[in-house]
Amino acid sequence: MPEWKQEIRRRLANLNLEPTREAEIVEELSQHLQDHYEESRSGGATEAEAHSAALKELSDSELLARELRQVERRMAQEIVVPGTGRKNMIGDLRQDLRYGLRTMRKSPGFTAVAVLSLALGIGANTAIFQLLDAVRLRTLPVKNPQELTEVRITDMTGARGSYSTSHPQVTNRVWEQIRDQQQALSAIFAWSADRFNLATSGEARIAQGLWVSGDTFNVLGVQPILGRVFSLDDDQRGSSPRAVISYSFWQREFGGDASVVGRQLTVGDHPIEIIGVAPASFFGLEVGRSFDLAVPIRAEAIVRGPGSRLDSGTTWYLTVMGRLKPGWSVEQASNHVSSISPGIFEATLPADYPPVSVKDYLAFKLAAFPAGAGTSELREKYSNPLWLLLAIGGLVLLIACANLANLLLARASVREREIAVRLALGASRERLVRQLMAESLLLAAAGAGLGLVLAQGLSQFLVSFLSTEGNALFLNLSPDWRVLGFTIALAALTAVLFGLTPAFRGTRTDPGSVMKAGGRGLTASRERFSLRRALVVSQIALSLVLLVSALLFSLSLRNLQTQDAGLQQNGILLTNLSIGRLNIPAERRQDFKREIVNRIRAIPMVEAAADALVVPLMGASWSNAVWMDGSDSTQREESYFNRVSPDYFKTMKMPLLAGRDFDDHDTPTSVKVAIVTETFARRLGNLNPIGKTFWVERTPDGPEKLYEVVGLVRDAKYEDLHDEFSPTAFLSTSQDPSPRTTERILIRSTAPLANLTSSVKATIAEINPEIGIAFQVFETQIQNSLLRERLMATLSGFFGILALALACIGLYGILSYGVASRTKEIGIRIALGAERNSVVWLVMREALLLALIGVAIGLPAVLGAVGLVESLLYGVKPADPALISLAVLMMIVVAALAAYIPARRATKVDPMTALRYE
Repeated sequence: MPEWKQEIRRRLANLNLEPTREAEIVEELSQHLQDHYEESRSGGATEAEAHSAALKELSDSELLARELRQVERRMAQEIVVPGTGRKNMIGDLRQDLRYGLRTMRKSPGFTAVAVLSLALGIGANTAIFQLLDAVRLRTLPVKNPQELTEVRITDMTGARGSYSTSHPQVTNRVWEQIRDQQQALSAIFAWSADRFNLATSGEARIAQGLWVSGDTFNVLGVQPILGRVFSLDDDQRGSSPRAVISYSFWQREFGGDASVVGRQLTVGDHPIEIIGVAPASFFGLEVGRSFDLAVPIRAEAIVRGPGSRLDSGTTWYLTVMGRLKPGWSVEQASNHVSSISPGIFEATLPADYPPVSVKDYLAFKLAAFPAGAGTSELREKYSNPLWLLLAIGGLVLLIACANLANLLLARASVREREIAVRLALGASRERLVRQLMAESLLLAAAGAGLGLVLAQGLSQFLVSFLSTEGNALFLNLSPDWRVLGFTIALAALTAVLFGLTPAFRGTRTDPGSVMKAGGRGLTASRERFSLRRALVVSQIALSLVLLVSALLFSLSLRNLQTQDAGLQQNGILLTNLSIGRLNIPAERRQDFKREIVNRIRAIPMVEAAADALVVPLMGASWSNAVWMDGSDSTQREESYFNRVSPDYFKTMKMPLLAGRDFDDHDTPTSVKVAIVTETFARRLGNLNPIGKTFWVERTPDGPEKLYEVVGLVRDAKYEDLHDEFSPTAFLSTSQDPSPRTTERILIRSTAPLANLTSSVKATIAEINPEIGIAFQVFETQIQNSLLRERLMATLSGFFGILALALACIGLYGILSYGVASRTKEIGIRIALGAERNSVVWLVMREALLLALIGVAIGLPAVLGAVGLVESLLYGVKPADPALISLAVLMMIVVAALAAYIPARRATKVDPMTALRYE
């Protein structure tokens, strides 16, 4: 308070101190009294009592003398612990932090900008690292996860059949052979993810499921919180199906009812008894996906009926894992399972396996891999993009640090007199550097704290961003020691990056020069100004790299979304039907399904409708080898297949170029027919394929088959929008030898979605209310397949904009400082007749020069960095000259905008005021 300072000055008057020294002592003692006042207030004293106590302490002459000696000693030299000669680091740090807090309070604007810049940079990096930690680094929540090992085929090239995921898996036959023959694992189990329909009729109610072998929970060391887990007896053919449900499913579906054990669920029209509830910590074995209920593998014979995969030698769907025996390493286990591979695949070779692929099957080799972190398609798909985003976020943080370093350099110029006074009073340069670094550390800590809070929200946003309606991601995002350590390390690193140079530069002040210059530090200002220009140039260079990356990812996403895929995506409703519970004989299923499609076509708002075995662009596929009739079978080509009904090409708006569509004359007993794409015809050397015949390789469903081409359609993407046009043959559903109990109907309509689904449900209910039904919007499902690209485009765009904003602020700051420091020069120029435009150009020229230098430095970095993102791009060259030119132009425009306000301010300088300046 003012009266304290007045009283202190009165008591110091007889000491004849130098003005600067006296001012420093007054400031320090005033702060001491203020701290004493605040302590009294926090202790319960009233404002008047606290004020009186502070004045009373000040009136104690001995206390004042003691405080005076302490202040002089602190300002003149380092504090030394008596008898040790060591610096009292803790005391120094406490003083530095207190002083830093006072400095931050005195500059709230600067503090807010600094903390917010750091919070955005640190928060974004922490959020991305948190996802990486959850997806790639964390282990499964089971007992001793480091002991878990996966056994799988090293290379499945040449395998025939169906696959559940892109992750290599084995058939049930192979799993049983591994279980019986292996000697490297003390305990072993198998599992597979699936989706179960819990509805008894009408619209489907989907639950995330697991098929598990009987000993799975025991091997993992997962104990139930209610009931029991499976035993080997539960995993026997003919045993009544049972289920262990997850904790979240128990809470969601049963409200945490303790009497849930013994109750039943309906899965695939079969009742299943609940025997236990898993603990809340166990989410399953696949990172990114939780489970609702687990069912024994051998219960599949009952639940799936004719569709069971237990005896199939070509359905690759099981993941095999176990615990290493004591004394065994993963390498030893891998060598062991590799040695028994020939016997396992010899014993499991299906009798009807395609002869041409038998050699590939018998050559498969098993190997062991660490599995403590579980499996994850999410990990395989997003690991590299997340590392790349972390690198991009790191560049943004570097730009933020350069910006803060510039701000601190500017503030160091303002504080030159203060630092000079301290040096004159005897404080060492090392001591002042530590004090300035303590201020930087406080800023970094505040930014990291706020960044950690922002990271939680951003990481949750990223998970929701990557989740879809039918596939919600499950990730444990609670901060662990890695996330906290990463954030602390970022805080320390940023404090060094933006604080060290200003601290060293600020303490190189010559006290005598500062005093002679009236405290403005003119001697060192040019050197500091050059350093600040260098920092701005580095910001521009880094921003150019980020801007080019953002443009590349955005253009790549646009190319994927706007490309001509050969079919029309919008206006299609995908309707999934299940007729399994109707128990319709196989020979009548096709007629029944045809009736359903015809009834849907009759709905007034429906333009066209057709059923398809494989829905395009949704990741599913069916492939086989083909060759033209009359040619050598060794001249085979791999082709994709689909089974579709009449009007499929009308529904998908795929132009029929020649021949005919399927019709009612295509029956199981008539000539097998096919409609092929342009690429199919071109690959097999028949540009006009109508009437030609081709062979399809033998499959487990039957021998080699001959098909006659009756139609030619335009090329269309098959499995994924990223793929090139692939050779595809469409077969007729009416000639399907094994009609399934499921149906996928594609409905084209311009009617509102709610009206269309309501009409379809009513129509299906009229046919039979027991038919299961579920809806998907075709275009939405395709857009969901581009989540990785959308993630990269969205986040790189955000980082690019943030980097541009920081670079703009940095450039604005350096130009504003330059205009302020050249006020007298600009005034003289105007007084001598300089035009306003020339003054504007004086400022603009510097901005453009800095931008061009930054671009010149950034371009080689751009060319070196774009190669790292090439694998994530579609339809765009990484070093596209037009795109890079656009990024350069944007940087120059931003530089011009940043210079506009300082340039206009320069033209407002009053020559008379400028001549009186200083």
